[in-house]
Amino acid sequence: MTVAVEGGALGWVERIRRSSGPVRFHQYTRFTLYSFAVSEAVLLTFWCVAQRGDLPVLTVLPLVALFTAHTVCHLLLCRAGLRYYLGSAGRPSRLTAVYVGSTVLGIAALHASIGAGVLDQGAVAASTWLLMFLAGPVLLTLSIRRSTLLTALVIAGSALSVAALDLPAEQTGYHVGTAVFGAVFFGFSYRCSGWMLRVVRELEAARETQARLAVAEERLRFGRDLHDVLGRNLSVIALKSELAVQLAQRGSPSAVDQMTEVQRIARESQREMREVVRGYREADLHTELVGARGVLRAAGIDCRIEDSGSGALAEPLQSALGWVIREGTTNVLRHADAGRCSVRLRAAGPVAELVMENDGVPGAGASTGGGSGLAGLRERLAALGGTLTGERRGDGTFRLTARIPARPDRGGGRGGGTDGDEDCGGRGER
Repeated sequence: MTVAVEGGALGWVERIRRSSGPVRFHQYTRFTLYSFAVSEAVLLTFWCVAQRGDLPVLTVLPLVALFTAHTVCHLLLCRAGLRYYLGSAGRPSRLTAVYVGSTVLGIAALHASIGAGVLDQGAVAASTWLLMFLAGPVLLTLSIRRSTLLTALVIAGSALSVAALDLPAEQTGYHVGTAVFGAVFFGFSYRCSGWMLRVVRELEAARETQARLAVAEERLRFGRDLHDVLGRNLSVIALKSELAVQLAQRGSPSAVDQMTEVQRIARESQREMREVVRGYREADLHTELVGARGVLRAAGIDCRIEDSGSGALAEPLQSALGWVIREGTTNVLRHADAGRCSVRLRAAGPVAELVMENDGVPGAGASTGGGSGLAGLRERLAALGGTLTGERRGDGTFRLTARIPARPDRGGGRGGGTDGDEDCGGRGER
């Protein structure tokens, strides 16, 4: 049972560690706010433990129950308040009222116990802690004006209650000052945390929208190119086919010439269409290098690129190496928890060499994958007389190396792009 619990906890931590930056930021911020509620519970628990020897059980147990209910309400309101602030749920009005009511009830119970002589003056500190945390979750569910007014009324009522106990003025001032400082600090922390989560979510949504627009724009451009290439030829084919039908009905031998012309135009259209599609399937080396650096840095990975003489390579070699960079970058993002990635390209000698190296390699016990991304790259490079190797090193890094003769003996094939799921972390055949 213990092993299962530990495995589940470790698996949960591992999932968080391997999640995207926005998800990790959301989890970190959310649990930071939860830790505030836990810290309140710890303070109140210490106070109850300190009072245990001086108070009867019938007095301590109601306070413990009240403080426990207040802490639970705090945690629930943090969760519901964040969901409301981010626009994924409705306003938790009842839960907010219960939380504020439990805070007021706890303060009133402590002050009444002091007045009745059941508790000493130290109980004022416990009521101060209740006030300190009040403004935090309330600012997630109410507007700044309403939450500030509500918090000010509760603090003012508590200050009047403490003043009515005939306690020293210094203690009353400490109570009010600490409550105001805590309300400002925790209110600012909760509100800013919610605001940052909202901004990160909006940025992530904008990035997804930008990606979808880029895909839509590429589709439109592809459609325009096909229309420009095939539109005129298809119109000519339709006209000449109609003319050939009319000539054939009249028994004219010119119908054969027209159909021969139709056949020629159809083959020409097929060739032009292949050229258009092939152009979309080629990978530009410089574009892939710049894109890899931008994508990896956007993912929080330090990317260093060394390019030496790539401009002198023939177009088939640049295209093949561009596909290696694209596949390697995809694998780093998908399967490695990398903090850095370096790309070194040397093309000055007789052999062009591309080396991609990243850290964040999973352990030796990681499961192997069955993707075909790198296998497709090996076939592409083999057509040019090149090789592709992957090596998991002892220092926790993975190195992907591609070598191609600068003057291949055979022309490269123009196979489709690879989008396999081999991992740059070494979880499978590289």
